[in-house]
Amino acid sequence: MDTNQKAIELFEQYEYEEAMELFQQAVLESRDVQSLNNLAWMYFYEEEDNDKAIELIKEAVRMNPSSYFPYNILGGIYIKREQWKEAKEALRKSISIQPSNEAHHNLAVAYFHLGELEEAAKFFLRVAGDSDNTMYNHVKCLIDLGRITEAKEKLDAFNEDADDFIGEIDVADLYVELNCFNEAIHWFEKGYKDYAKDPYWIRRFIYALFKTNNFSLMNQVIQEAIEEKGEEIEDAKKEEIEENWTEKDKKELIEELMDENNQYKNMINLITSGFVPKLKFETYRTGACYLFGCKRHNHPEYQK
Repeated sequence: MDTNQKAIELFEQYEYEEAMELFQQAVLESRDVQSLNNLAWMYFYEEEDNDKAIELIKEAVRMNPSSYFPYNILGGIYIKREQWKEAKEALRKSISIQPSNEAHHNLAVAYFHLGELEEAAKFFLRVAGDSDNTMYNHVKCLIDLGRITEAKEKLDAFNEDADDFIGEIDVADLYVELNCFNEAIHWFEKGYKDYAKDPYWIRRFIYALFKTNNFSLMNQVIQEAIEEKGEEIEDAKKEEIEENWTEKDKKELIEELMDENNQYKNMINLITSGFVPKLKFETYRTGACYLFGCKRHNHPEYQK
């Protein structure tokens, strides 16, 4: 068994330090696409050391590899660094060699942040599942593009029984963006008991209720939020100080809870005075195993 195979075997047996030493040894033995790629993957995905990972993977890419693995790793690092143009180039190269779901998704993220929304919508759709986060991203792109009818049709089709269903509050959030407040309220109410109350989504819920003149439910939601937060504050005050829970930690938590409670107390006045709460929208990077020679994922050794 060669060094790379021994390293992968140890890694799969959770012998992490020993595996890392062998991945490094493989590079010393032969500084080629396979050894550089695999060590870069370890640094990026396991060590979260972007600097070491990008140095290694750039060296591998300079060898003009015939595999898409190095380009997916490079694109992922650029996404992490928010270097969107560089990510776009690396991921387009990856797809030209061999399309993969990860490259399509990450390329959509890069397009989104570059303001190329048509391309972002297209690439999100290519890998979107049933009512999942990627479909959510696709619908967000349609809204930003002004393709409102299409966006609503796709949002209306979201299925709460889907395996990767994004969640009721997230669906409600997009309905707020569409100014479909009755639909938003429907989904906020569906998720109301299951989600931890948070000023962000409660504020969006209150806004939808205000826009439909549902003042009684507005008051009820706020009152319940204030009461629950008050209970959390009292529980926090009773917490005993321990080695991993200092007086400073306790004080900071209580201050945070009290700030949230004050937000609830002022929320109706804020919304009724004309404040429009903005959508929080974040994209995420995806990845996979890109280890050459990984038998678990049926990856062959690198072939030139």
